[in-house]
Amino acid sequence: MSDITPSNLRGAVDLSALVQRANAPTPGDAGAAPAGSPAGLVVETGDASFQSILELSNRVPVVVEFFAPGLEPALAPLVQQYGGRLVLATVDAQANPQLAQAFQVREVPAVAAIVAGRPVNLFLGIPADQEVRQVFDELLALAAQHGVTGTVPVDASAEAGGEGEEVGAAPVEEPLPPHHQEAYDAIAAGDYAAAVAAYRLAIAQNPRDALAVAGLAQASLLERLDGVDAGTIRTAAAERPDDVGAQLAVADLDMSGGHLDDAFGRLLDLFPSLDDDGREAVRSRLLEYFEIAGPEDERVVAARRRLMTLLY
Repeated sequence: MSDITPSNLRGAVDLSALVQRANAPTPGDAGAAPAGSPAGLVVETGDASFQSILELSNRVPVVVEFFAPGLEPALAPLVQQYGGRLVLATVDAQANPQLAQAFQVREVPAVAAIVAGRPVNLFLGIPADQEVRQVFDELLALAAQHGVTGTVPVDASAEAGGEGEEVGAAPVEEPLPPHHQEAYDAIAAGDYAAAVAAYRLAIAQNPRDALAVAGLAQASLLERLDGVDAGTIRTAAAERPDDVGAQLAVADLDMSGGHLDDAFGRLLDLFPSLDDDGREAVRSRLLEYFEIAGPEDERVVAARRRLMTLLY
């Protein structure tokens, strides 16, 4: 079972998988509706389309159920009982190895969640319904602490189980602020530069917009990684250990793969040897990483403490 606390919100999802956009749907994406659309509460997703699930999780908590052929997803009926306050994303673990690796799935069924773009481990296997509801209730409470309280529309006739049978009106999803919507649409289209620009406009209008700040950090990372060759970057970093640009680039790869300690340690070890411009570049990049991982992450706390020691 899970132990859901704010510290569980950790940036361990492999963002590098999200920038490797497929030209055609993968088997895990067949028939998938665009995330956030009113097509239903259950969305099939995979390696090539998970960036839209991350964006959706800024509005409503998304439960992620990993399954395998011959083992059908089981959580849809329970998720539907929450009236649009939860969305279920189902992932064929065999057909989508990047997501399975990012969530460290070693056996199925396995269930996690995404809140504000960050993963939360829930449970292995499918417990009894009462236990699952308890975990979902805890997940909603955690999401509320992070300002994720939206809903998605519910198809009333589908929820009723038959044509013509009326049920109560479903809660309506609150629209995203305009610049957030622009960023969401840009990421869905693979235009990370436009997403960065939209988030910057949102921050200019409201410097306290925490979701925009975190979104800017993630979109910036996606933009830097778009189209890069990981082998070339790692070779350059190994050959030029004192080169700030080379080390920042390989730290991006580490960060995108969820290797936060490697990314933080690499840049903090380099920091004392740098001139003022190099130190500012490293400091700025680390602050971006801290936003992606979240302030409660114990690795962020330790790295931030070490950075402050190096600065002062």
